[in-house]
Amino acid sequence: RVGVCDCDIYGPSISLMFGSREQPMATEENHILPIEQYGLKLMSMGFLLDDSSPAILRGPMVTRYTQQFLRQVEWGELDVLVLDLPPGTGDIQLTIVQTVALDGAIIVTTPQEVALIDARKAATMFEKVNVAVLGVVENMSYFVSPSDQQRYNIFGSGGGEREAKRLRVPLLGQIPIDIATREAGDRGMPIAAENPNSIVGAEFNRIASELLAKLKG
Repeated sequence: RVGVCDCDIYGPSISLMFGSREQPMATEENHILPIEQYGLKLMSMGFLLDDSSPAILRGPMVTRYTQQFLRQVEWGELDVLVLDLPPGTGDIQLTIVQTVALDGAIIVTTPQEVALIDARKAATMFEKVNVAVLGVVENMSYFVSPSDQQRYNIFGSGGGEREAKRLRVPLLGQIPIDIATREAGDRGMPIAAENPNSIVGAEFNRIASELLAKLKG
């Protein structure tokens, strides 16, 4: 039983990537009912706005929406609630650590140094508020050419592994640049659901299983 809360208020993407344009309903108690898709409970600003409508919000309003997603959504009984955060260490991140008790944080980065700078800041923020970093996931880790199966490290190599060693946490996985994964996301069909036996689908499922085991202790 898993819920996913898209906490990127300014740039929500979960509604597109999970293929739903439904608008959430409200209960008589004024609680928001999450959208259910692929066996997951979902909440995102993308369900409240159309694709061309920007979220033009100052900090206090961003804080309010973030708190509503955490406190007023009728999540029900869940084993895991995943909070998908935007990059940075701003209002959204601070609101979350002040509103709920987190079991841990996962640092997602690409291999190049310019991305690792932000990843380090995020890791430091979580350490300062006593939230354990569970591990590092390296996204866009490499690209395998369909024509000759040659592997190309477009954004460099080893960045995620070095950061994991610096933090003394595991490198949970390396997600390659993959055309099928991008196409599936654009169609609103997560690759782990559409093709769980693909390289990327299998890696996502392995990472999820490892994290669940870690959280259960």
